[in-house]
Parts: sequence; C-alpha cells; structure tokens
Amino acid sequence: MNLNIKAEQEHTYDAIVVGSGISGGWAAKELCEKGLKTLVLERGRNVEHIKDYPTATMAPWEFKYRGWHSREMKEKHPIQSRCYAFEEATQHFWVNDVENPYNEIKPFNWLRGYHVGGRSLMWGKQCYRWSDLDFEANAKDGHGVDWPIRYKDVAPWYTYVESFVGISGQAEGLPQLPDGVFLPPMEMNCVEKHVAARIKEKYKDRIMTIGRAAHLTKGLHDRGPCQYRNMCARGCPFTGYFSSNGATLPAAAKTGNMTLRPYSIVLDVIYDEKTQKAKGVRIMDAETKQTMEYFAKIIFLNASTLGTAAILLNSVSSRFPTGLGNDSDQVGRNLMDHHFGVGAGGIMEGFEDKYFFGRRPNGIYIPRFRNTNASTKRDDYVRGFGYQGGASRGRGNGSEGIGIALKESQSEASGEWSMWIGAWGEHLPYEDNTVRLNKDKKDKYGLPTLDIDCSFRDNELAMRKDMLDSAKEMLESAGLKNVGGSDDMPPPGHCIHEMGTARMGRDPKTSVLNGWNQMHAVKNVFITDGACMASSACQNPSITYMALTARATDYAVKELKKQNI
Repeated sequence: MNLNIKAEQEHTYDAIVVGSGISGGWAAKELCEKGLKTLVLERGRNVEHIKDYPTATMAPWEFKYRGWHSREMKEKHPIQSRCYAFEEATQHFWVNDVENPYNEIKPFNWLRGYHVGGRSLMWGKQCYRWSDLDFEANAKDGHGVDWPIRYKDVAPWYTYVESFVGISGQAEGLPQLPDGVFLPPMEMNCVEKHVAARIKEKYKDRIMTIGRAAHLTKGLHDRGPCQYRNMCARGCPFTGYFSSNGATLPAAAKTGNMTLRPYSIVLDVIYDEKTQKAKGVRIMDAETKQTMEYFAKIIFLNASTLGTAAILLNSVSSRFPTGLGNDSDQVGRNLMDHHFGVGAGGIMEGFEDKYFFGRRPNGIYIPRFRNTNASTKRDDYVRGFGYQGGASRGRGNGSEGIGIALKESQSEASGEWSMWIGAWGEHLPYEDNTVRLNKDKKDKYGLPTLDIDCSFRDNELAMRKDMLDSAKEMLESAGLKNVGGSDDMPPPGHCIHEMGTARMGRDPKTSVLNGWNQMHAVKNVFITDGACMASSACQNPSITYMALTARATDYAVKELKKQNI
C-alpha cells in the first residue's frame, strides 16, 4: 500500500473555517490572531477588497439599462431579483438561481451570494444587541428550547466586536435594547427629529432613534469614514462600512496564518469513529469538480443557516446516519426568518424651507415596545417587533423643460415631505419549519438540493395586525396627514435573516450545540452562523453572530490548549 503522507500533511491545518461571510470572517480573524494556521474555505469566487468592486464608482448613465432589471437578469435571477439590493450594479454579487436551484415546499426566497465575503458585502448593516428579554423568551413562554446563555454571557463580546466593527448610534438607556460601543450617530433629518419628539411626548413606552449601523461616521482602524453615497451593495472603495473583505479577512491575512481557498464547495465533515471527533472536511473544487480532503483540529461551520444545515445533513456515518451531530433530530429544524413588509406612511406638512444633505445609508429605529413588561403585555400574541424607516423629500418634478431648465428644476427641493415606517417581527421557532436534502433532485455538481418547508403562523399573523395599526397610529399622532398602511407579507427568507437549523440548547436531546456553540456530540466542531440560533428576536441578527463567534473562538482555542478537544 502506498500512503501519500506528504499530501495529507500539506492539507493539514490547526483550524478550518467553512464560509467567509460575516461570521466566517470573524472566525478566521480570531483563530489566526490566536496563532492557529487556519484554512478558510469559500464555495464561490474570490473577491478582493476594492479591486473587485467594478461598479462602485459608476454613474447611472454608465449602465446599459440605467439600473433597471433586464430580461436576462430576471431570467438568471428570478428569486435574487426580488431583493431590494439586487440591481444592474450589484447583480454580480448574487447567485444565478438557474445554476443554484432549491425546492420550495412552501414559498421561500433564498437570497444569497457565493463569493469571498458572502452577504457581508450586501447586508443592511443594522446592528442591535439582544437583551435578556430575548434570551429568556423561550423559557418564559415555552416556545423552542431555553437558550443556554444570557445577556451577561454575550455582553463583553458585543463590546469586543463593536470596537472593531465600528457601530454608529445613539445611546438610549433602554433595557430591551442595550447600548453598545458607538461612534457618533448619523443625524436624523428635520422631519424625523420632529416625529421623534412627538412620539416621545405621546408615548411613555417607546422612542424613535437613529439606526445603529455598521457605518463609520469617523475613521476607524484605517477604514472609512462613510461618504454618504448610499451605494453600499456595490462594495465600498472607502471601506465606510463593515465587511469581511474590508475588515476581518485582511486582519486574518495580516497574521500570516490564513490560507484562503475560494471555489471550494464543502461536501461533508469527516468523522473519525475512533477519536469521536471530526478530523476534517471533504470538498469539491467548483471549477474542476475534483474532490479532496483537508484536516484540522478545530472546525468552524459558517456556511450560512441553510448552507451549514446542508453540510451537516450530508455528513453521514455509522455513528451519525442522519447527519453529523444529529442525535436530537434537530438538524434542519426550527428554521426562522423575520417577517416584515408591513407598515405605514404619510405626508408631513410644513418644512418647505428644509432639505437634507447627502444620501444617508441608514434610517430611524423604533425599538420593541410590546410584551416587554406586564404593562405592555398582549393577549393575542407573544414576542414583539421594531420599526425601521425614514423621512425624505424629492427634488424637482421631472417635467419642467429640457436642458438647463430641467437641470435647474432638479437642483431644488420641491413637493412634500413624506415618511414611512415598516416593522420587523419575531418568528417563533417551529420544529416543523425544516430544511431537508433532496437526493432525487441534484444541482449541476451532482449534489442534493434542499427542500425548504417554512411558513409564518398564527402568532406572526396576529402580530402583523398590531404592526400595521401601531404604525398608522404613531404617524397620525406625530402629525402626518393622509396616513395609509399596507401589508404585503413576503414569504420567509425574504428578510435574509435565516436562523435556526442547528440550535443551541442546554439538553443534547433537544439541541445540537451547547452554550459555547460547540456540538454536543462532536466536541471539535463549532457553529456560529445563523444556524446556531434558538430564537429569532426581532432585531437584525448579524452583530449577535459576530459576538457569538468571537466568544466561541476564544473558548475553542483555550480548550484546544488544555487538550480537551
């Protein structure tokens, strides 16, 4: 027998990180900075910061379709093109739906990008800490399983990641929305300030503040500041917002400990029956379709909620016939996403002599005010929601003459101020909201596709009525006229906040991970992307993924040094 010992040595690292998005980038940074030789595997192409943002500085007239969706774009991206951030200028960052199929058992918009940096290049950048209102919710109302952690466990790690990311925002002292480490806040415009003041006067249980966003209002760590162009989804040549490409991956590379391998589709995690640990991963090269194996002492799965679930379900062995670490039968279950697409808008009279400067890539935030205490408890639903939105005023009416006359009409503010607020609501962890492998329907690589069976239920529907009514009531109380509301209710997935599928928990019989994001059954595998979440809260989740990742990597390296894993 010929043993290729050298080849295995060349494919052996201290740690492997699967995925290079928001959580994968943080895992890479932390592991590399702690001295571990780390292999970062990304299934898509490489994207180098700044160099590979081809449309970042293009003007509208430089685009063939002036920013509109062409027929070809819609044919290749029938699902991705539903996203607000998908346009002619950003289409190269979104997957080709025809080449990346999945199966909607119930309607589900799987919005994604396969490239280095993942969705950290296109994300909305809203960053809100969770509180114990969120971490204790499952235990208190009986939905899902109790989180094995509380706010005090994550709070120092929120501080740690915020100090590196750079979060602009305003401290408000709210127990349900803990303050963080903030850069100077972006400024609300005159109408938003007026509405915020009216809400504060009218309601004792709610406020309106500027959004807390991963936009640098002043330079930080040789990045930024934000230039208020509001073209973030193209990639930022000023590094004005946080992305893996602009922040964590360069930090990891700076150590000399990172090896980044794009075009690497992770097929499964290799389980060693003798050691009862994972010894590595098997990949397929996306360009050559050649398979190969890589080995490491620690594996971090950060392939996204659905991507990580697919890898686990495909990682079968005699010990784990239904998927790696799936003793509890919870892998692929409890899929969640925030429900949104409901809110209200109206016209604000006055302020004709006011306008705003720049294109602020951020809006306002109204934190959760339902079911926060006994006085705000509802009888028709559990959990809660928050609002995002903003006020604006147009320029010109687009019909006054041609040439110089038209340009002059567009240079002046005209028309009325308007404002819209939309709600983001919590989705409960239903065990039968699932993702499963479909081995009968394969993709172009010959790999199983995913069956996604996920829906919103009665609790979400009851909450949406309150979301709509409360939005209208607040705007009317603030003095807006002609207030109207709408509820379009896109399907799950559309909010791009997928969570669940490999949840944390206290009991190995009902969860996949422990309080350190460590697999109960396979101690050297950690999951810190959205798959780990035991509930969804109503806040944008990315800053929580980052904090959990930093916390888990710290624990993993300490356990490795103690030879416990």
